[in-house]
Amino acid sequence: MGAAHSRGFSSLLSVVCRGELSVENVLSVAIGAGIGLIGVMFGSWFTTRRQDRMWLREQKLKAGVAFNAAVVQLIDYLRETRLSDDGAGGNELAGRMQEARSALFLLCADDTVDLANALARRVWTSRPSEGREDRRAEHRETVELLRRFTQQLRQEIART
Repeated sequence: MGAAHSRGFSSLLSVVCRGELSVENVLSVAIGAGIGLIGVMFGSWFTTRRQDRMWLREQKLKAGVAFNAAVVQLIDYLRETRLSDDGAGGNELAGRMQEARSALFLLCADDTVDLANALARRVWTSRPSEGREDRRAEHRETVELLRRFTQQLRQEIART
């Protein structure tokens, strides 16, 4: 903008100094300046939109990573014990999962949020899976739901 603006101003100044000020000269300089201003406005708007999309993508990624990490740690923890059996360890993991799920709720589309909610509900109802085939099957279903959630989040982030 600076160079185009300077040239337009210097052109106008030289025309005025030579005494050749006419409506055509002023009009051509004004049109040139207007087009330059419109270009600057569009460029600024496109840059802002791109930065907003990048910020949103980054926030979704952070929330998704935090949710996945908390879910995986909680699943591993719950393979050995129930959430209510102990105090701090399981409750801290559950709190991290809930915090990340809240961020996903604010940032993501309904399909992704629905999968996160289903996964959280599944994890909340998990029971120790050691030894019993039915509980190992539940564990495999939970892991499959985690894979589906991760795939859905990946697709959403790619569309952002």
